[in-house]
Amino acid sequence: MAEPSLQAADGAALRRFLTFRMEERFYALPAEEVSEVIRPPIVARVPQGPRSLLGIANLRGNVLPVASLRGLLGREEAGLGASSRAIVLDGAAPVALAVDGVDALITISGDLVESERAALAAHPGERLRGVFQSAGRDVVKVLDINALLAEAFTQRARPKRAPAAVTSTAKSMESTVDRERLVSFEVAGQEYALALDVVSEIIPRPDQLLAAPHGESLVLGVAAYREGLLPILSLRGLLGFGAATESDGREKVLVTRVGGALVGLLADRTRAVIAVDPAFLEPPPAVLAARMVGEARIKAIYRGEGGRRLISVLAPEQLFREDVMAKLTDARDAVSAVLDNIAATPATDQALFLVFRLGDEEFGLPIEAVDEVARVPDRVTRVPKTPKFLEGVVNLRGEVLPVVDQRRRFGMPTLEDTTRRRLVVVRTQRHRAGLIVDSVSEVLRTARDAVEEAPDLTGEAVRLVNGVINLQDAGRMVLLLDPAELLTRAERGLLDKFEAADL
Repeated sequence: MAEPSLQAADGAALRRFLTFRMEERFYALPAEEVSEVIRPPIVARVPQGPRSLLGIANLRGNVLPVASLRGLLGREEAGLGASSRAIVLDGAAPVALAVDGVDALITISGDLVESERAALAAHPGERLRGVFQSAGRDVVKVLDINALLAEAFTQRARPKRAPAAVTSTAKSMESTVDRERLVSFEVAGQEYALALDVVSEIIPRPDQLLAAPHGESLVLGVAAYREGLLPILSLRGLLGFGAATESDGREKVLVTRVGGALVGLLADRTRAVIAVDPAFLEPPPAVLAARMVGEARIKAIYRGEGGRRLISVLAPEQLFREDVMAKLTDARDAVSAVLDNIAATPATDQALFLVFRLGDEEFGLPIEAVDEVARVPDRVTRVPKTPKFLEGVVNLRGEVLPVVDQRRRFGMPTLEDTTRRRLVVVRTQRHRAGLIVDSVSEVLRTARDAVEEAPDLTGEAVRLVNGVINLQDAGRMVLLLDPAELLTRAERGLLDKFEAADL
């Protein structure tokens, strides 16, 4: 917003500047270029971003890039302290500038700003529009912030596309249309699964549950879910197992729809997302189908890994007895019609993403691009003369699969505790590879129009980061990665060779 014209008593034009500091140096920006000054926000770091980009933040529901003045000027980062501030620049694409501290808002005569001395006063890395003397300061330098940002963040043209859409994925999955994808999970030490297409999303166990009246032990309660309420049921109870003695913090809720209503099924933990050959899905033995306990809920049994891995596949509509449904109906009436909590949204308006963690950051991949999620194999064959981030290759059910360590790929330190690491098998139109991540947290469903385009100010990562899911209420921000761009940048032609290789 333009500043009103100011004049001194002698008629000279007055100018307002916000002054701030980095170490012992003082800088200034014209006040009309500053939108506001805030405390440094929590940021989500952008992989492969320029050094001076601290990350992106949520500012009242808007995605905002946060740049470091130290990084822009080529100085070492010293961390943000109690006096650090972020200056939100006013422009078509707002950016926040993290500085060591904000000094003052001052008004001076425009005649005192010397543009001729700017080149002489500039230190290496600085871009100045002028300098002026200020009371108690040797010199204050007026930054050419647009020039600094332009140098640090190389703009690359982003293809015009909807962030949530993965146009190449449908073609890339043509070779796997005959494979069914399952979400597997543990209940009482046994592995079960649901078809991925019946799972709306997977979320952590809610911290707070409202007890549902008239429920039995399998009805754990009701939780706040999006814009309504979600009844949470125990898979242990539904499958005829006793209650867990204690929680280990790894429980997950699989949100599915039964009889037109959403319900949450609490599992001890989720295991994997797997693509299975229907030829290895068999009906349960007749002796099990005839029983009236948990095994009666089994739709099929998957024989994986040559029969060494047996997974019982469940059908949601078969999990509930008539008396259980009756009690759930009573609970619904007592707790604001919980089973009619959320209006159905057309599937075409929604998108599913697999969310995984690297350090403190959360990233998402379109579920259509994920073949499966598995434990990291114990044996990975190293390949000589390859980039460090390429962990090697593994034999995954007879197929040679290159494995990329995403921590190394993004220049992150080695993870000490590797017990929760997972291998996310991703397929693009040209390649299939395994990505090693710290952990897989959930399958997130969101409206396509809720996916925001990533800010342009992301340097080398402008193609890698395809969008942002800004979960403002939860204080979370999930960066969406483009699977094709992720792999083609990682392999630089190596995956083509591996596809023809043999272990």
